[in-house]
Amino acid sequence: MQYKYFSHNGEIQAIDQAVVPLSRIEYSYGYGVYETIRVAKGRALFVDEHCHRLMRSAEIINLEHTFTIDFVQNAIGGLIKENAAEACNLKLLLIGGPDKDSASLDILCFNPLFPDRKLYKTGASCITYNYEREFPGAKTLNMLSSYLAYREAVKVGAYDALLINRQGCVTEGTRTNFFAIRDRTLISPPNEVILPGVTRAIVIKIADKHNFKVVEENIKLSSIGSYDGAFLTGTPIKILPIGSIGNKVSFASSSPITKELIFAFDQYLKMNVLDS
Repeated sequence: MQYKYFSHNGEIQAIDQAVVPLSRIEYSYGYGVYETIRVAKGRALFVDEHCHRLMRSAEIINLEHTFTIDFVQNAIGGLIKENAAEACNLKLLLIGGPDKDSASLDILCFNPLFPDRKLYKTGASCITYNYEREFPGAKTLNMLSSYLAYREAVKVGAYDALLINRQGCVTEGTRTNFFAIRDRTLISPPNEVILPGVTRAIVIKIADKHNFKVVEENIKLSSIGSYDGAFLTGTPIKILPIGSIGNKVSFASSSPITKELIFAFDQYLKMNVLDS
Protein backbone atom coordinates (compact mmCIF):
# COMPACT_ATOMS: atom_id res chain seq x y z
CA MET A 1 0.00 0.00 0.00
CA GLN A 2 1.17 3.50 -0.81
CA TYR A 3 0.68 6.10 1.89
CA LYS A 4 -0.01 9.68 0.80
CA TYR A 5 0.92 11.57 3.93
CA PHE A 6 3.61 11.91 6.57
CA SER A 7 3.90 14.05 9.69
CA HIS A 8 6.50 16.82 10.04
CA ASN A 9 6.66 18.39 13.49
CA GLY A 10 3.04 17.38 14.01
CA GLU A 11 1.81 18.81 10.70
CA ILE A 12 0.35 16.44 8.12
CA GLN A 13 1.99 16.91 4.72
CA ALA A 14 1.96 15.15 1.35
CA ILE A 15 4.61 12.46 1.17
CA ASP A 16 6.23 14.08 -1.90
CA GLN A 17 7.09 17.04 0.34
CA ALA A 18 9.27 14.85 2.53
CA VAL A 19 12.79 16.14 1.89
CA VAL A 20 16.06 16.38 3.81
CA PRO A 21 18.28 19.35 2.91
CA LEU A 22 21.74 18.19 1.84
CA SER A 23 23.18 20.95 3.99
CA ARG A 24 21.70 19.54 7.18
CA ILE A 25 24.83 18.19 8.82
CA GLU A 26 22.99 16.61 11.76
CA TYR A 27 21.21 14.21 9.40
CA SER A 28 24.29 13.35 7.35
CA TYR A 29 26.29 12.76 10.54
CA GLY A 30 23.57 10.59 12.08
CA TYR A 31 22.74 12.92 14.96
CA GLY A 32 19.30 11.53 15.54
CA VAL A 33 17.26 8.75 17.10
CA TYR A 34 14.35 6.70 15.81
CA GLU A 35 11.63 4.20 16.65
CA THR A 36 9.64 1.68 14.65
CA ILE A 37 6.08 1.09 15.82
CA ARG A 38 3.72 -1.56 14.55
CA VAL A 39 0.16 -0.58 13.65
CA ALA A 40 -2.56 -3.26 13.72
CA LYS A 41 -6.29 -2.72 13.34
CA GLY A 42 -5.58 0.98 13.02
CA ARG A 43 -3.86 1.17 16.41
CA ALA A 44 -0.23 1.84 17.25
CA LEU A 45 0.94 -1.01 19.48
CA PHE A 46 2.85 -0.23 22.69
CA VAL A 47 2.97 3.42 21.64
CA ASP A 48 3.67 4.68 25.16
CA GLU A 49 6.68 2.38 25.56
CA HIS A 50 8.09 3.35 22.17
CA CYS A 51 7.65 7.08 22.82
CA HIS A 52 9.36 6.85 26.19
CA ARG A 53 12.29 5.00 24.60
CA LEU A 54 12.52 7.66 21.89
CA MET A 55 12.91 10.27 24.62
CA ARG A 56 15.48 8.15 26.49
CA SER A 57 17.50 7.67 23.31
CA ALA A 58 17.56 11.42 22.71
CA GLU A 59 18.64 12.06 26.29
CA ILE A 60 21.50 9.55 26.07
CA ILE A 61 23.09 11.35 23.09
CA ASN A 62 22.24 14.81 24.48
CA LEU A 63 19.81 15.58 21.66
CA GLU A 64 17.74 18.50 22.91
CA HIS A 65 14.29 19.14 21.48
CA THR A 66 10.91 20.64 22.38
CA PHE A 67 8.70 17.61 21.72
CA THR A 68 6.73 15.93 24.50
CA ILE A 69 5.40 12.38 24.65
CA ASP A 70 1.83 13.68 24.35
CA PHE A 71 2.80 15.67 21.25
CA VAL A 72 4.41 12.62 19.63
CA GLN A 73 1.43 10.39 20.42
CA ASN A 74 -1.02 12.93 19.01
CA ALA A 75 1.08 13.22 15.85
CA ILE A 76 1.06 9.42 15.50
CA GLY A 77 -2.71 9.26 15.92
CA GLY A 78 -3.26 12.04 13.40
CA LEU A 79 -1.09 10.36 10.77
CA ILE A 80 -2.74 6.96 11.18
CA LYS A 81 -6.15 8.60 10.76
CA GLU A 82 -5.12 10.67 7.73
CA ASN A 83 -3.62 7.65 5.96
CA ALA A 84 -6.49 5.37 7.05
CA ALA A 85 -3.72 2.95 8.03
CA GLU A 86 -5.01 -0.37 9.32
CA ALA A 87 -1.79 -2.41 9.24
CA CYS A 88 1.65 -0.87 8.74
CA ASN A 89 4.81 0.19 10.51
CA LEU A 90 5.55 3.72 11.61
CA LYS A 91 9.03 5.18 11.46
CA LEU A 92 9.71 8.02 13.89
CA LEU A 93 12.79 10.12 13.14
CA LEU A 94 13.89 12.67 15.74
CA ILE A 95 16.77 14.68 14.27
CA GLY A 96 18.83 17.11 16.31
CA GLY A 97 20.00 20.59 15.43
CA PRO A 98 22.24 23.40 16.70
CA ASP A 99 19.66 24.08 19.44
CA LYS A 100 16.51 22.44 20.76
CA ASP A 101 14.23 24.58 18.60
CA SER A 102 15.96 23.29 15.46
CA ALA A 103 15.21 19.63 16.17
CA SER A 104 12.62 17.99 13.93
CA LEU A 105 10.26 15.05 14.21
CA ASP A 106 9.17 13.16 11.10
CA ILE A 107 6.77 10.22 11.16
CA LEU A 108 5.96 8.09 8.13
CA CYS A 109 4.02 4.93 7.36
CA PHE A 110 5.58 2.06 5.47
CA ASN A 111 4.68 -1.52 4.68
CA PRO A 112 6.17 -3.98 7.19
CA LEU A 113 8.51 -6.78 6.18
CA PHE A 114 7.59 -9.95 8.02
CA PRO A 115 9.74 -13.11 8.18
CA ASP A 116 8.82 -16.09 6.06
CA ARG A 117 6.25 -18.05 8.10
CA LYS A 118 8.25 -21.25 7.72
CA LEU A 119 11.01 -19.78 9.93
CA TYR A 120 8.72 -20.12 12.93
CA LYS A 121 8.82 -23.88 12.34
CA THR A 122 12.37 -24.39 11.07
CA GLY A 123 14.05 -21.63 13.05
CA ALA A 124 15.95 -18.69 11.60
CA SER A 125 19.64 -18.89 10.73
CA CYS A 126 22.03 -16.27 12.09
CA ILE A 127 25.65 -15.38 11.53
CA THR A 128 27.95 -13.63 14.02
CA TYR A 129 29.65 -10.27 13.56
CA ASN A 130 32.22 -8.61 15.81
CA TYR A 131 30.82 -5.21 16.75
CA GLU A 132 29.45 -3.34 19.75
CA ARG A 133 27.54 -0.09 19.57
CA GLU A 134 28.93 3.04 21.23
CA PHE A 135 25.62 3.96 22.89
CA PRO A 136 23.90 0.59 23.45
CA GLY A 137 20.85 2.05 25.18
CA ALA A 138 20.06 4.56 22.43
CA LYS A 139 18.33 3.75 19.15
CA THR A 140 20.42 6.12 17.04
CA LEU A 141 20.81 6.74 13.33
CA ASN A 142 24.43 5.65 13.53
CA MET A 143 23.69 2.23 12.03
CA LEU A 144 26.53 1.74 9.54
CA SER A 145 28.14 -1.26 11.25
CA SER A 146 24.76 -2.85 11.91
CA TYR A 147 23.90 -2.36 8.25
CA LEU A 148 27.14 -4.01 7.17
CA ALA A 149 26.56 -6.90 9.56
CA TYR A 150 23.02 -7.39 8.28
CA ARG A 151 24.27 -7.25 4.68
CA GLU A 152 26.71 -10.07 5.44
CA ALA A 153 23.84 -12.10 6.86
CA VAL A 154 21.74 -11.56 3.76
CA LYS A 155 24.63 -12.62 1.52
CA VAL A 156 24.61 -16.11 3.01
CA GLY A 157 20.84 -16.37 3.31
CA ALA A 158 20.70 -15.79 7.07
CA TYR A 159 17.95 -13.84 8.79
CA ASP A 160 20.14 -11.67 11.02
CA ALA A 161 23.63 -11.21 12.42
CA LEU A 162 24.31 -11.58 16.13
CA LEU A 163 26.71 -8.92 17.40
CA ILE A 164 29.70 -10.11 19.42
CA ASN A 165 31.47 -7.72 21.81
CA ARG A 166 35.14 -7.55 22.80
CA GLN A 167 34.56 -10.07 25.60
CA GLY A 168 33.36 -12.63 23.07
CA CYS A 169 29.75 -12.40 24.24
CA VAL A 170 26.56 -12.26 22.21
CA THR A 171 24.78 -8.96 22.81
CA GLU A 172 21.95 -8.55 20.28
CA GLY A 173 21.01 -8.75 16.63
CA THR A 174 21.31 -5.87 14.19
CA ARG A 175 17.59 -5.17 14.64
CA THR A 176 16.56 -7.72 17.27
CA ASN A 177 17.07 -8.77 20.86
CA PHE A 178 18.50 -12.18 21.72
CA PHE A 179 17.49 -14.78 24.31
CA ALA A 180 19.01 -18.15 25.08
CA ILE A 181 17.00 -20.94 26.73
CA ARG A 182 17.99 -23.47 29.40
CA ASP A 183 15.15 -25.59 30.79
CA ARG A 184 12.50 -22.97 31.74
CA THR A 185 15.04 -20.19 32.18
CA LEU A 186 15.39 -17.40 29.64
CA ILE A 187 18.83 -15.82 29.55
CA SER A 188 19.23 -12.30 28.20
CA PRO A 189 22.43 -10.29 27.84
CA PRO A 190 22.63 -7.55 30.51
CA ASN A 191 20.62 -4.37 29.93
CA GLU A 192 23.70 -2.16 29.91
CA VAL A 193 25.21 -3.82 26.80
CA ILE A 194 22.07 -3.88 24.62
CA LEU A 195 19.21 -1.76 23.37
CA PRO A 196 16.36 -3.06 25.56
CA GLY A 197 13.55 -3.67 23.09
CA VAL A 198 9.87 -3.01 23.69
CA THR A 199 8.99 -6.54 22.53
CA ARG A 200 11.75 -7.92 24.78
CA ALA A 201 10.17 -6.20 27.80
CA ILE A 202 6.76 -7.71 26.99
CA VAL A 203 8.32 -11.17 26.60
CA ILE A 204 9.95 -10.85 30.04
CA LYS A 205 6.62 -9.77 31.53
CA ILE A 206 4.81 -12.71 29.94
CA ALA A 207 7.54 -15.18 30.93
CA ASP A 208 7.20 -14.18 34.57
CA LYS A 209 3.45 -14.90 34.46
CA HIS A 210 3.99 -18.33 32.89
CA ASN A 211 6.46 -19.71 35.41
CA PHE A 212 9.62 -18.97 33.48
CA LYS A 213 12.70 -17.62 35.18
CA VAL A 214 14.45 -14.72 33.43
CA VAL A 215 18.07 -13.86 34.19
CA GLU A 216 20.48 -11.33 32.75
CA GLU A 217 24.01 -12.59 32.24
CA ASN A 218 26.78 -12.56 29.66
CA ILE A 219 26.36 -15.23 27.00
CA LYS A 220 29.70 -16.40 25.66
CA LEU A 221 29.65 -17.28 21.99
CA SER A 222 32.01 -20.16 22.77
CA SER A 223 29.38 -21.75 25.03
CA ILE A 224 26.28 -21.04 22.97
CA GLY A 225 25.95 -24.69 22.01
CA SER A 226 25.36 -25.66 25.63
CA TYR A 227 21.95 -23.98 25.69
CA ASP A 228 18.70 -25.75 24.83
CA GLY A 229 17.68 -23.15 22.29
CA ALA A 230 17.53 -19.47 21.44
CA PHE A 231 15.20 -16.92 19.88
CA LEU A 232 15.01 -13.34 18.64
CA THR A 233 12.47 -10.68 19.54
CA GLY A 234 11.47 -7.52 17.70
CA THR A 235 8.57 -5.35 16.57
CA PRO A 236 7.78 -7.11 13.26
CA ILE A 237 8.83 -10.64 14.26
CA LYS A 238 7.51 -10.83 17.83
CA ILE A 239 9.26 -14.09 18.89
CA LEU A 240 11.30 -15.88 16.21
CA PRO A 241 13.08 -19.18 17.02
CA ILE A 242 16.74 -19.54 16.03
CA GLY A 243 17.61 -22.74 14.19
CA SER A 244 21.33 -22.21 13.70
CA ILE A 245 24.17 -19.81 14.47
CA GLY A 246 26.93 -19.93 11.90
CA ASN A 247 28.04 -23.36 10.80
CA LYS A 248 28.73 -24.75 14.27
CA VAL A 249 25.58 -24.39 16.38
CA SER A 250 22.12 -25.73 15.62
CA PHE A 251 19.03 -25.96 17.80
CA ALA A 252 15.95 -28.14 17.61
CA SER A 253 13.48 -26.13 15.58
CA SER A 254 10.19 -24.99 17.08
CA SER A 255 10.89 -26.23 20.62
CA PRO A 256 7.98 -26.63 23.06
CA ILE A 257 9.32 -23.76 25.18
CA THR A 258 9.41 -21.36 22.22
CA LYS A 259 5.98 -22.50 21.07
CA GLU A 260 4.60 -21.82 24.54
CA LEU A 261 6.08 -18.31 24.57
CA ILE A 262 4.83 -17.51 21.06
CA PHE A 263 1.30 -18.61 21.99
CA ALA A 264 1.39 -16.64 25.25
CA PHE A 265 2.65 -13.53 23.44
CA ASP A 266 -0.11 -13.73 20.81
CA GLN A 267 -2.72 -14.17 23.55
CA TYR A 268 -1.33 -11.16 25.40
CA LEU A 269 -1.61 -9.03 22.26
CA LYS A 270 -5.15 -10.16 21.64
CA MET A 271 -6.42 -9.68 25.19
CA ASN A 272 -4.48 -6.59 26.30
CA VAL A 273 -3.82 -4.62 23.12
CA LEU A 274 -5.86 -5.50 20.05
CA ASP A 275 -9.18 -6.21 21.76
CA SER A 276 -8.85 -3.81 24.67
